[in-house]
Amino acid sequence: MKLVPKLTLVVTSLSLSFNVVSQQAADAAIINYDFTVNSSLVNGSGSFSFDDLTFNNEAIPTAPVQQLNFAFNNDPQTVYTEKDDIDYPISLGPVVFANVVGNSSIGLSYLFNNKSDASISYEIAGYDFIVGNQTFSDAVSYTSVPEPTTWIGLFSVCSIAWLMSKKVKSAKNNQA
Repeated sequence: MKLVPKLTLVVTSLSLSFNVVSQQAADAAIINYDFTVNSSLVNGSGSFSFDDLTFNNEAIPTAPVQQLNFAFNNDPQTVYTEKDDIDYPISLGPVVFANVVGNSSIGLSYLFNNKSDASISYEIAGYDFIVGNQTFSDAVSYTSVPEPTTWIGLFSVCSIAWLMSKKVKSAKNNQA
């Protein structure tokens, strides 16, 4: 019977922490992603963020990228940003589009020129990386960056579990 109060405490704390995390995630609008480019020609990595409330109502919804940083591995000091997009500021610049079939729920559309040789253009088109007229399929991968509230919820659950284990151990030592 001593297990029931402990189990109730753990279930209550888990449900409260998940409620806080889901509530925070529902209210939060800025989504962060890391992405990598792995092609036989060049490799690189970057990150971007966007406001998920800004998706338009088109057949393929898009949202403007708020912040983007990208660098090639062979030239890490040259950083490309959202302002390097060929369409910036005339149109939205780089955009995120939703519902990429067969992969994740988002894809990036980003077209930019090489900073040291403007005759070389690069494009990230969802999961494809394009250099000039050469396309590298499935060369781009995306990873969602967890929000801080997710880490806080996980830390809370682990802390409660640790405290419960300490309490159980001290109760056993007191009985012995």
